[in-house]
Amino acid sequence: MTHDHDVVLRPTAAQTEAALNLTPGRIGGDLVVETLRGLGATTVFGLPGQHALGVFDALGRSDLEYVGLRVENNAGFAADAYGRITGEAAPLLLSAGPGALTALPALQEAAAASAPVVAIGAQVPVRGLGGGRRGYLHELRDQQASFRDVVKSVHPVRAASQIPSAITAAWESALTAPHGPVWVEIPADVLDAPTDLPVVTAADATPHELVPRPELTALAAHWLSHAERPVIVAGGGVVRADASGKLRALAERLSAPVVTTFGGKGAFPWEHPLSLQSWLEDRHTTEFLQDADVLLVVGSGLGELSSNYHTFRPRGRIVQIEADLGKLESNHPALGIHADARLALSALLETVEERRDPAAPERVREVLDAVRARIDAQDLDLERGLLASVRAALPDRSPSFWDMTILGYWAWSAFDARRPGTMHSAQGAGGLGYAYPAALGAAVADRSRPVLAVSGDGGALYSIAELATARQHDLPVTWLIVDDGGYGVLRAYMSDAYGRATGTELARPDFVALAESFGVPARRTTPEGLEGDLRDALRAPGPSVVVLPAVLRMFAPTHTED
Repeated sequence: MTHDHDVVLRPTAAQTEAALNLTPGRIGGDLVVETLRGLGATTVFGLPGQHALGVFDALGRSDLEYVGLRVENNAGFAADAYGRITGEAAPLLLSAGPGALTALPALQEAAAASAPVVAIGAQVPVRGLGGGRRGYLHELRDQQASFRDVVKSVHPVRAASQIPSAITAAWESALTAPHGPVWVEIPADVLDAPTDLPVVTAADATPHELVPRPELTALAAHWLSHAERPVIVAGGGVVRADASGKLRALAERLSAPVVTTFGGKGAFPWEHPLSLQSWLEDRHTTEFLQDADVLLVVGSGLGELSSNYHTFRPRGRIVQIEADLGKLESNHPALGIHADARLALSALLETVEERRDPAAPERVREVLDAVRARIDAQDLDLERGLLASVRAALPDRSPSFWDMTILGYWAWSAFDARRPGTMHSAQGAGGLGYAYPAALGAAVADRSRPVLAVSGDGGALYSIAELATARQHDLPVTWLIVDDGGYGVLRAYMSDAYGRATGTELARPDFVALAESFGVPARRTTPEGLEGDLRDALRAPGPSVVVLPAVLRMFAPTHTED
């Protein structure tokens, strides 16, 4: 008996024919590849390993593009960036044990930045699961446990028939707000075993929409409409939800100044009269935010960096729109609205009353002038000039990826991203080595524009092997390496805190000669020549490296407690 609300899915004639006329030689790995193809994947990242050979064998029979990197963690960073750039789930194929565990830092960054990565890892054969003493190569007592604290969801497989459903569920989880990495785990013998299951021809993983509750948006709209000093904090959730246009419309309707977090760079026009830019590590910005009688926080948890190292002490009401339920009111009491940023901003736009405040742009200018005066007093012309040179050389549409390096720290606060989704860094989890492999993933997503990666010499050594990947796939990525002879950020932190730095000085290679040994054009530059050299490198086809020997200083952050 079929009820009116039941969905009846009848196979098409083509699907029936495919099910009855199986291609010989298919194995469990084919079910993985067929499911990914059915979900719309066109590209996969990863690294082969003994327990994952079944899925790689199947990959060789498919039309999926495979981009293999040299280290699993770097493959994870590349998949992370592909997900950020396209908004689609990025498949990441890994082996078991060491290969899988090596990708954990990248998955932690993807989780912190809400990047949709579908990691599909192998496992030891089914008969070896659970004991941890069977003596299999790569064996772990509980491999899932290593991932469960990092990823959004875990999807174990123990039989071939479970593969399509597990991957489909993982795909849906990765793309449902908040986006994030997921883990699918399949034993080697399941991947290798012959299968007579039909070819996977239909896979539906439509993500759930996270709609705001109307009574909450009604109250928020009332507060904002009648506020005297409303201010908006725009986080990475605005960029991920493709909601920058709605953010601008709301800010202009309310005459509300907007500050973008480091993860939200590009969410609001940098030179807009209402733009406070991104100077979050400054007491003038912090005090301005504290003085708001209604603070609208969209797509941010107001974590350590966004709250000026937890010195932010709001005096007014807070409305927080956040897709990650765990981040609602995690740092400050608020009217918490659990919703996708785009849907919530749409609801507010339909409800708020227009509020005119001709003085708002002048108050914004006063804050930015105070910030500028503070930076002017610190003798940082070299650092500001380098950032200006990078901005002048980089096309507006080109994405940039920044490692945890001093110039990257500057970029968080001072770099004009100009477009939503064009500036990315590892400030979610804070691991080294993100920039270059991530830039390679972005170039795979869109080869029509050059991509910039910025690293220090310490971070560069984490991912130097990926010069081979760049050359092999001829990816248009220019890598700017700022060579200061060590871990510059840690050197500064330790010197400030303890009067000296330990363990921060590094022997390093001749980066120009090393890049050229991979067949990648490289040049050494100077602060004066950086803009021209970087522009030339970005315009040239394929990969390139620009090395800048320079010791940089960070600007002094100031907190309200200072």
